[in-house]
Amino acid sequence: MLRAFLRAAAARVRSRSPRPAPDDDVLLDAPDDRLAPALVAAARGEHGPAAGLLAGTRESAEWDHRDRYTTRLAAFARSRPEWLDTWRATAPDDPDALLVSARLAVHRHWDSPARAELLRQLLPAVVAAAGAAGPVDPVPWRTALDAARGARAPHAEFERLWEQAVRRSPHHYGSHVVALEYLADTSPHAHGECLDFAERAAQDAPEDALVRALPLRAAFTCLRTDATGTGPRAGGASAVGVHRARLHAAADRATALSAAHPAADPWAAELRNLLVYVLVRLDRHRDAAEQLRLTGPYVTSFPWDRDTDDPDPLGRFLQVRADVRARLKTGAH
Repeated sequence: MLRAFLRAAAARVRSRSPRPAPDDDVLLDAPDDRLAPALVAAARGEHGPAAGLLAGTRESAEWDHRDRYTTRLAAFARSRPEWLDTWRATAPDDPDALLVSARLAVHRHWDSPARAELLRQLLPAVVAAAGAAGPVDPVPWRTALDAARGARAPHAEFERLWEQAVRRSPHHYGSHVVALEYLADTSPHAHGECLDFAERAAQDAPEDALVRALPLRAAFTCLRTDATGTGPRAGGASAVGVHRARLHAAADRATALSAAHPAADPWAAELRNLLVYVLVRLDRHRDAAEQLRLTGPYVTSFPWDRDTDDPDPLGRFLQVRADVRARLKTGAH
């Protein structure tokens, strides 16, 4: 792990004027400079840096950062829980330790064949923890939304949790992503409704808000449903055919958001990886090549881990990147 973090730091130094990274130099899910020390310490069994990181995001109301860091810390705790166990034992009422623990509990049940039943049992405890987290933090409510989605909660229950999240932060990206995924799972007209929801959220958001990328996430949902032949619209009209202009507009909006971030920025890596996926599916290979240049060495598991049944997101990214380069050599746009 430390070797990977050192490679990430070196890559940031080299990437001020980024060129496409060689295959051996790309980094999967590399943490940013704030998260990396917390993960290194957690690998040693120390929870202090993680506690300080999450406390800082809570005090400064950095909800998108808080959400992403919580997810990464919970994922780490799935295989190395000692630091979190110590944290909980040392500070059983710490809101940040409770948040990571709740996210971890949801993650542990997500891949179970009995996911819906397990999450139905867990949901009251997650909601109670969110209610105790205070009047301003939306991230515990995003965790409750995740649990409700996995539990296949009825619309009224999900909407009640959604209202609690957006009351605290009307432009929190993570809460909107979960709501979008719930809509995609449950609506008989998912493509159009997902795009409607995402476009409204993006239109109302500040210029630099991450939620302005929500239409791109909706476009991914539509395109992936078309590619896999699953979901509410399986067997129906192609999303690309019915909503083509809206999908291109989502990609254009996300391209503008990408341009607002520095090149080779780990924070923007997921946005740019997702944008590459959508641009490739829309046959905009020259635009995809530019986003590949901007993302530098940073590869994110999402969306490549959902693109195929292949459990190798890094390999899938490298394959797509090679395909884009080959198409440009043959003159494809």
